[in-house]
Amino acid sequence: MVSSEAVPLAKTGGLADVVGSLPAALQSYGDEVAVVIPRYGSISLKNARRVYDRLTVYLGPVRYDASIYRAAAEYPLYLVDCPPLFERKGFYGESGVDYPDNHIRFAVFARAALTVARALFQTDIFHCHDWQSGLVPAYLRTTFATDPTFLGSKTLFTIHNLGFQGLFPKTALAEVALDPGVYRPDGMEFFGRVSYIKGGIAFADALNTVSPTYAREIQTPEYGFGLDGALRARADVLSGILNGVDYGEWNPETDTLIPARYQAGDLSGKRVCKEHLLQEFGLPAAAMERPLLGVVSRLTPQKGTDILAEAAAHMAAEDLYLVVLGSGDPEYEALFLRLAAEHPGRIAVRIGYDDGLAHRIEAGADIFLMPSRYEPCGLNQMYSLRYGAVPVVRATGGLDDTIEEGTGFKFAEISSQALLDAVLAATQAYGTEGWRQTMRRGMAKDFSWKTSAAEYSALYRRLLGGV
Repeated sequence: MVSSEAVPLAKTGGLADVVGSLPAALQSYGDEVAVVIPRYGSISLKNARRVYDRLTVYLGPVRYDASIYRAAAEYPLYLVDCPPLFERKGFYGESGVDYPDNHIRFAVFARAALTVARALFQTDIFHCHDWQSGLVPAYLRTTFATDPTFLGSKTLFTIHNLGFQGLFPKTALAEVALDPGVYRPDGMEFFGRVSYIKGGIAFADALNTVSPTYAREIQTPEYGFGLDGALRARADVLSGILNGVDYGEWNPETDTLIPARYQAGDLSGKRVCKEHLLQEFGLPAAAMERPLLGVVSRLTPQKGTDILAEAAAHMAAEDLYLVVLGSGDPEYEALFLRLAAEHPGRIAVRIGYDDGLAHRIEAGADIFLMPSRYEPCGLNQMYSLRYGAVPVVRATGGLDDTIEEGTGFKFAEISSQALLDAVLAATQAYGTEGWRQTMRRGMAKDFSWKTSAAEYSALYRRLLGGV
């Protein structure tokens, strides 16, 4: 697996969770898996050992020196150490600005990943994740097309979020020593620029994304970010496999980050969690008898933050309570802080990310809101099901695949009114025996990695079999 992130070493989003969890789950199906990620400045080499010295990557006349470390993990986890390129404060940029040499950084990373396959881990399949690894299929189809080391190897390219595409000027091709023939509409050309994600889309043997519905959505203009045509052209090798959840970390029966443990058969602990959460956010004790709505999210338009903000005051007027944990666009951070100031005792907001608080919101909330414009998979709605926080979600991507009638509430239109209507439908059911049944059905759902890993293992075998 070639990825720019993997927990526990490097994470900005769900990509890291997938690459950190899937390899171990695959081992139970007899698959041997290694992972390659960059060694960022935040990753300590204290418990790692150097397994490849003086790896030299030439991109045309320019030389880059790297080395490979193996980190302590339950599967081979290789770190590409090239301090001039990766020992920086951020992974992809700083203060919201991308590093101008990202095209070089991830080209060197791709070439180093091929060296790992050549020297350290005999590879049948390169499973590449998102635009940062898009050059691996491109190099294998061009520069290394006749290299006997890779004869018979296959590539799978997984799209975690099509909105991030790795776009660079046309001049990037020469700078990363990539065959100029890839610069064509059915290659890596994208409206006069070079798209690294198209390197994966155009040249991988198979494509997949992180939910069945998102696999269909990205083939439409509404969700395709200009790449829907390229994806439709490869629809015969495009599939969707839902991400899994780590129930070792997200399970109210064993969670050490919440004030009381509970299970579907005894929900008394959830009431304790709600009391503690109200106190933590400074909301009144009277809120115990009314629905408490929870949000843990990036505060961006993709996550529907704008329609949530529009609906929040109306929710407060309906005798509802709202707690929000998130960070993102400064304008939305300021907007939610202002909403909390305007509705004290009804709306409470924490800006930033706090893993313990995220667990306590799942455990203490009655209803969990995810009004996303698009959502490739989503994990919080699956956490919410297990914690008995009934999800209210927009019917898109993985949200549509995981929430059904009987476990949550869905709405289709991207509007604050549609969100509010779904919330009010949920609150009408709140406190009834039917509500408790909805909670218990959700808590019984199993979205563990076991099922997802079985689907990936079967996909790998089809790839190797040429099916």
